[in-house]
Amino acid sequence: MTDAPPPRDHGGNLEAALARFGGTAPAWLDLSTGINPAPFPVPAISPEAWAALPRKRAMDGLIAAARQAYATSARILPTHGAQGAIQLVPWLRPPGRAAVLSPTYNEHAAALRSAGWQVTPVTTAQAAEGADLAVVVNPNNPDGGRLSPERLEQVADTVGLLIVDESFADPEPALSVAPRLGAALANVVVLRSFGKFYGLAGLRLGFALAQGPLATRLAELAGPWPISGPAIEIASAALTDTGWQQATCRRLAQDAARLDRLAAAAGWPLVGGTPLFRTYAAPDAQAAQDRLAAHHVWSRVFPYSQQWIRLGLPPADRWPQLERAFATVTA
Repeated sequence: MTDAPPPRDHGGNLEAALARFGGTAPAWLDLSTGINPAPFPVPAISPEAWAALPRKRAMDGLIAAARQAYATSARILPTHGAQGAIQLVPWLRPPGRAAVLSPTYNEHAAALRSAGWQVTPVTTAQAAEGADLAVVVNPNNPDGGRLSPERLEQVADTVGLLIVDESFADPEPALSVAPRLGAALANVVVLRSFGKFYGLAGLRLGFALAQGPLATRLAELAGPWPISGPAIEIASAALTDTGWQQATCRRLAQDAARLDRLAAAAGWPLVGGTPLFRTYAAPDAQAAQDRLAAHHVWSRVFPYSQQWIRLGLPPADRWPQLERAFATVTA
């Protein structure tokens, strides 16, 4: 018998904040997601990208750029966001028992359940042993839990199919299992998000990395034109811009540390996180969210915890608003 499905709540729900606390969208600082607030500068898009179906040559260029960025020899399949890949996963094999390392991003379990899988939340990788399919988000959202590539290889040996969601792994390439994909890990699918690290979530671009029959099945499920021509051009430029990537990693680390200092001053210990978001333990998460919202700062709380509150990073010019909001929390 499995636990009841958790609510499919998400960050980015600024409309809920507007309805409850008023104000206009530009006045709000939406930190309810983990999206880079300083996006990759979008280059000029060719007229062909808008007018024609994506060409094979352009798609091949994008895949080569992704292979370089993710340091992998696996087959790479572009999808409409990491979410698009999550929707394909349940159809890779007949439904059975799925173990999802939890708590985590709730769409994994939801997609599996909707396709007839029996989903069991587990709190340790060891508890996933024997599952027909296991899901590990690495680093995890929202608590930042991490498993080493070596540990993931061990998990892969004990399950039928292992899905590793690396949506927040870009700032920590050593954490990725993608470079190890090969014959020895033929039962592993790695999911990558483009929009989070590059700050272009509206582009709706992600990737599924796999080998052999798994990659072939994913390609069949995704269809011939899974992403748009503009997405191909923008991502091809971003994935090969190592200078921008390195500078962004440095800035994210500095900003995450700055946010940690604000939370520490408020008496909120760090639960965990990534350079793109931080999760803290407040005495009362709902009350803390309300205090921040009074200053038009929107955060994320979770139905399974009365203490956890998650915040993304603000744009450079919006730190004063966040600091004023935290001043009231501290007081």
